Amino acid sequence: MAKDAAAAEVSNLSFEEALKELEGIVGRLERGDVPLEESIGLYEKGDALRRHCDKLLKAAEAKVEKIQLSQNGDAAGTAPLDVD
Repeated sequence: MAKDAAAAEVSNLSFEEALKELEGIVGRLERGDVPLEESIGLYEKGDALRRHCDKLLKAAEAKVEKIQLSQNGDAAGTAPLDVD
């Protein structure tokens, strides 16, 4: 499976679906009972799943807001999360 095909295959998965598939792939590869050619394909799909999960997590982080407090401690609004 080529990297582009693997990426296209996972692009519509939710974070939870992608993570579940990635965990399954890792489990199969760790057992070591997968033929070499299949292992390469699984690794490529796993990498695409990892990148997809990372992209979804970064998008979620960008949506998170931190609460700003006024001088007396009351909530005064929100500001974007500092991702640095």
